[in-house]
Amino acid sequence: MKRFSTVDLRQLEIINLCDGARLGYACDFEFDCEDARILALVITGSCGFFGFGREDDLIIPWNKIECIGEDTILVKLTSQDISCCTCSRRKTKKFR
Repeated sequence: MKRFSTVDLRQLEIINLCDGARLGYACDFEFDCEDARILALVITGSCGFFGFGREDDLIIPWNKIECIGEDTILVKLTSQDISCCTCSRRKTKKFR
């Protein structure tokens, strides 16, 4: 079994097998702290003109990942899955 660090996963381009689209790179991860496992990869939406009009983030559930290779992460997302996986940026509490 090959092991990856989150740093390794961030460097792999994510490709959708359904349409061949290049989705981007994982910038964040959702974790289950009780089971110590990754639940989803998060791809940050791109910024528009001068940082205005930012697109929604794409959250890819772990069960949609088909294969993690040396150069890419292959996912299988239909257009319906993609519309369900987008969400606007959540405001998080900052720890002091």
